[in-house]
Amino acid sequence: MSTAEKTVKEIQNQIVEEFSFFDEWDEKYAYLIELGKKLEILDPSHKTEEKKIKGCQSQVWLNSYLKDDKIFYQADSDAVIVKGLVSLLVRVFSGHPPAEVAQADIDFIDEIGLKQHLSPTRSNGLVSMLKQMKLDAVAYQALLQSKQ
Repeated sequence: MSTAEKTVKEIQNQIVEEFSFFDEWDEKYAYLIELGKKLEILDPSHKTEEKKIKGCQSQVWLNSYLKDDKIFYQADSDAVIVKGLVSLLVRVFSGHPPAEVAQADIDFIDEIGLKQHLSPTRSNGLVSMLKQMKLDAVAYQALLQSKQ
């Protein structure tokens, strides 16, 4: 089953399992940085003020688009840890119907203990990224409903 065929919950469970292989937070941060390096390169045309996530201390750009009635995200950041964080969110949310993303409960962040190990500014930035992704999903959900 490919990532796109899994539900948001199944992908979160997979991430929790991956992080369970690491005992120390240094190892988890290293894995997070590695995930950020694998993030698809964001076209520079999307690195605009409009696409920048407000509330992040680091620069984070998020682009979303609809394809075959599913939402896809692309992102980038100038900070390695933050890039890893946004790569996790992109992985969890991309390729799902907007309604599923809009209504999804996000629990992997707590389950892998990220919330407790992030600085308050990174934690606030993570919340801002999550909020923008859900807002985009709600907007695309409304667009799809208007076409029916």
